[in-house]
Amino acid sequence: MARILIVDDAKFMRLTLKNMLENGSHEIVGEGENGQEAIDLYREFKPDLLTLDITMPVKSGLEALKEIHTEFPDAKVIMCSAMGQQKMVVEAIESGAKDFIVKPFDQARVLDSISRVLE
Repeated sequence: MARILIVDDAKFMRLTLKNMLENGSHEIVGEGENGQEAIDLYREFKPDLLTLDITMPVKSGLEALKEIHTEFPDAKVIMCSAMGQQKMVVEAIESGAKDFIVKPFDQARVLDSISRVLE
């Protein structure tokens, strides 16, 4: 079981991910809705893993990822993206993301990604 922080600007997406992860016996330590909250909550909770949407207000997921990775080089981050954001996904991986999951979420794919990143 991992302690996971979920950050996505869409409440429905956070709820969907939360349900999938709790079904996989993971603990959700916090939720945020923009990139700045991702940074602040990561500092506060120091989760085992962070799921981070790419497109968000205030700060994008990519900006948040870069800040978090600079401060916490061992951070395990999985980026969430809609179809058609391949360029941003590549940039996210180059910036330290360990994996990405595509919306709409598939529970088996989400849990498999979490397991692989936590190994």
